This record gives sequence, structure tokens and C-alpha cells, in this order.
Amino acid sequence: MSLHGENLVLPNDEHNQALVANVHPSNWVNPEPAGRYNIVVIGAGTAGLITAVIAASLGAKVALIERHLMGGDCLNVGCVPSKGMIRAARAWADVRQAAEFGLHIPAGVKYDFGAAMARMRRLRARISHNDSAHRYTKLGVDVFIGNGRFTGSGTIQVEGPAGNRTLSFARAAICTGARAAAPPTPGLEETGYLTNETIFSLTELPLRLAVIGAGPVGCEMAQSFARFGSRVQLFERMGHILPREDADAAEIVQAQMNKDGVEFLFNSRVTRVERRGAEKVIHYDLQGMTNELVVDDILVGIGRAPNVDGLGLELVGVEYDQRTGVKVNAGLQTTNPSIYAAGDICFPLKFTHTADAMAQIVIQNALFPHPFGLGRASTDSLIIPWATFTEPEIAHVGMYEKDAKDKGIEVETYTFALDEVDRAILDGEDDGFARIHIQKGTDKIVGATIVAAHAGEMINEFSVLMKAGLGAKIIAGTIHPYPTQAEVNKKVVNLWRKAHFTPRTKALLMKLFAWMRRK
Repeated sequence: MSLHGENLVLPNDEHNQALVANVHPSNWVNPEPAGRYNIVVIGAGTAGLITAVIAASLGAKVALIERHLMGGDCLNVGCVPSKGMIRAARAWADVRQAAEFGLHIPAGVKYDFGAAMARMRRLRARISHNDSAHRYTKLGVDVFIGNGRFTGSGTIQVEGPAGNRTLSFARAAICTGARAAAPPTPGLEETGYLTNETIFSLTELPLRLAVIGAGPVGCEMAQSFARFGSRVQLFERMGHILPREDADAAEIVQAQMNKDGVEFLFNSRVTRVERRGAEKVIHYDLQGMTNELVVDDILVGIGRAPNVDGLGLELVGVEYDQRTGVKVNAGLQTTNPSIYAAGDICFPLKFTHTADAMAQIVIQNALFPHPFGLGRASTDSLIIPWATFTEPEIAHVGMYEKDAKDKGIEVETYTFALDEVDRAILDGEDDGFARIHIQKGTDKIVGATIVAAHAGEMINEFSVLMKAGLGAKIIAGTIHPYPTQAEVNKKVVNLWRKAHFTPRTKALLMKLFAWMRRK
């Protein structure tokens, strides 16, 4: 796929043309470098965009380099298109369940996958204005389209279609992100496969889809395609989905995915892949037996690989690893003290919101250094929630119970089920729970997990408290609107409060009430 051709993003329809016009305009002319920049940012994904726009808003002279599409993975092949697809798949699922609500859908209803994908592309193009080259230029950032690489201790060369530019910098930030990784399975490359970088270009529904990997991407897409009508079979080397999450949380999502038609091949190992005409054949081992599965397409969702190649990092003394990315300290400074990194290129928690937070750390430390390190921002202080956008969603913040145990922190764990929350029952979304881990002897919340239809929204209450250093007593004393699913947050905290209402306390109160009656 050409970086400067008209087919930069497929299909080449009006929506993707509007997208490309914003994030990689074909007629873009790189500006002449404006002397020495306070900071030059390589990569215009979330981390790079936020770093550049904040620095420019503060009055710094800033250059931003992007070789492919501004907006990075999140806008183009990640958060934005996936949530558009997930929303459409949920609508299809709702139609199939409409009879429960008294709506009887007649036979012969048309399901149009192509229209659902066109909607996603239209909305993505609309959102893309926020990350556009023209908008960032108006905000005071010098935007360069092309390949950027370090050529000296304070210089970066941009290789663009109209010639090269050499940029001089006082500080630089590496924000080149990561790409979809694939296993070294024999025949996979030759047979062809989809990743998050290509699946959103589909215009026709694959009738048979194999998904390799039951992490967040694999689960979100497997459920969505099953709801669209594909026969989906999900390969996972472990015994359940979403191995990072609590097992009982993952089981709830797994049960719903099974209802949606996803077939699971747990404890399986894909050994090779081959093409037979238009079909793709997966050979795999399961329970000591060798099997094969014939499908129309394969989606690989096993993780991410950092984009470290071609940057000239060796020349400027920036250490990196092909698996974990650029090496940074807690202040996001690389092994070259003038160069920083942020986002997926250097951090294990590869989320858009994490990249945003890391960009702000780079601004603090790169542009406002203190000779004694005072006021230095650190990733150690970050409270990072995350969510997997299956149905139901799983959201988490802080430590799991095992994490606390490993760190020698004694916790009390409380779980409240959604089937005791009125609004969840009325919505028909009562499969799930809220769980909190509270440090023993305090009201400090050290971790929380929510499994619910809107868990990604509901987790924020716990995140704010943890960031502010406030405890469970705040939620216990906060009025929550009734009826809402977010009431579960207060109900789970009330379990902790009730557990600390001891028999001795009750006995003392009974004596007090008896005395009050005699007055």
C-alpha cells in the first residue's frame, strides 16, 4: 500500500478519501524547518499528537513527523473503527432479541454488513478532523509527512515526497507506537490473514472466520463477527479468554460470547496454515489430536510489536528491544537524556488514554526540567484503568487480589452481583458484578473490577477516588441516582461497611438505644 497513492486506505470510497484528506493529504507540502525546535515529535498517534499540541499551546516551537496516517492506530485501525463496528453488531443482536420486548421482527429482514461498515467509515472520517494535518498546523505545530530518523545528536531527517528536510532539536520525543504482531506459524504469511490494521477494510462478511488469540482484540472482534452472522471459531492456547482478568469475570463474557455463537478451541496450538483455492486451512493440535479447520479468513489478535526500526536509534544512543520497545525510565527519558518516548513504543499498557497521560509527563520533564529533579513527573504515579468492550464489558483499575498479595498488601475483597441491582434487571443486563479490593485496616481502594454493559463508564468513579487518595467512605456517603446500574459501586462499598459493623458495636448501640427509651 503506497504511502502517497490514492489507495492509502481501503476501500477507496468517499469516506476514506475524506479521512486521508485529513490525516495524510496527498498535496501536503512539508514546511521549511524553522530553526531549532524546542521539541521534535516522531509519530502522530495519540502520544505524539498530545505532546505536540500541548507544547505548542505553551509557546514552544514544535515539529511533528508522521510517515503514515495522523491519528495513529486509535483513529485509523483501533479504538474508533472497532467501537463503530461493535455498536453495529450490538444493534444486530438487539434485533434478534427484540421479541423479548414485544417487538416481532418479520422474516426476510435484510442484514447489510457493507452498510454497517460504511457507517463506521463515515463516522471515522468525521472524527478525523480532530487529528488532521491542517488543524495541527493552525494550532502552531510544524507538520511533516514522511519518514523521520535521527541523523545526529540533535538532528532528525524527514524523507518526504518533495525532498528531505533536516530538523534541529533541543529535545525529541519518540511516539511511533506499535503494530499488530503475528505468530511465526508456518504458512501463515503465504496464506494471508487479517489484523486490526486490515479488518476494518472489509466490505463483505466472511462466512467462516477463525480468530487466533482470545485477548481483548480477539474477543471484541469474535463476538462482533458472530453477531453479524459469521461462523466464528476462536483459538486460544490457554483454558479461557482474557487471561489478564479475574477468571470469574472472564467466564461471564465467555458465556455471552458462546450465546452469540462463538465456538472456542481452548488449549489448542495452531501448527500450520495453508491455502486451498479460495479457502484457508488451519492445522492445529487439540487434546493430543491433529485437526484441521477450513475457513474463509483468519484474524490474528495476539498482541503488539513496537515500531523501532528505521529510526536511527543506535546512532543517538537510544537503547531498545524488538519485543518491549524503547527503554525509558519512570520519567520517560530514554538512554539519551535529550530524547524521550511515550505511548505503545515504550510502555506495557498499550491504551490510548495511557498514551495521553504519558504525553503530559513528557511535556513536564522535557520542557520544564529541574536541575535537582524536583517536580519531575513519573509513570509511577499513574492510575490506569482499562476496559475490554465486549458485551458485557470488563473494566479494571489498580491491583487484582493476586497483585496485592504479591506485594505483601493485605486486602479485603468484596463482590456485589448485578442481578441484585434494579436497573440492571430492568435493562436485561444483570450478568456481571462489581468487585473492590480494600487495604485491610483502612478504607483505601487498591483495585476494582466491574463486569457490566457499561463497565467502561462505571469504573471511573473508582479511578477518581484512587487518584485523589480518597477511600471507600466517600462512595458510601455519596448519593447515586436511582435507578442506575452505577448503584452497584455504592452497593459493593456497603458490603465493606456492613462487614465492619461488628457484633460488639451493635451491642453497644443496643445499650444506647435502651437507655434512650428510658429517658
